[in-house]
Amino acid sequence: MCLAIPGKIKSIDYQYDGLVRMARVNFGGILKEASLDMVPNAKVGDYVLVHVGVAISIVDEEEAEKTFAYLREIGDLDELTESCQL
Repeated sequence: MCLAIPGKIKSIDYQYDGLVRMARVNFGGILKEASLDMVPNAKVGDYVLVHVGVAISIVDEEEAEKTFAYLREIGDLDELTESCQL
C-alpha cells in the first residue's frame, strides 16, 4: 500500500504548453516530480503531501519532519520511495 509522503518543493515549472503545473519535490534526499493541480497555492519552499505523483495538500514543516523521522526510524523510507510512485 502506498501512502501520501511529505516533500519540500524545490522548483516549479509548467509543462504541456503551460497547461500542467509541475514541481520538483525533495523527499528526504530523493527528488521526484509531482503535479500541483490540486494545490494551486503551493509555492517553492512549501511542504506538500504527494500521492501517486500528485500533491494533494500543503503541510507544515514540523509535521513533514516528524513523518520523515518516523519513516526513517522504522526503516520504511527507502521501501516507500522505491515501491510507490510518489
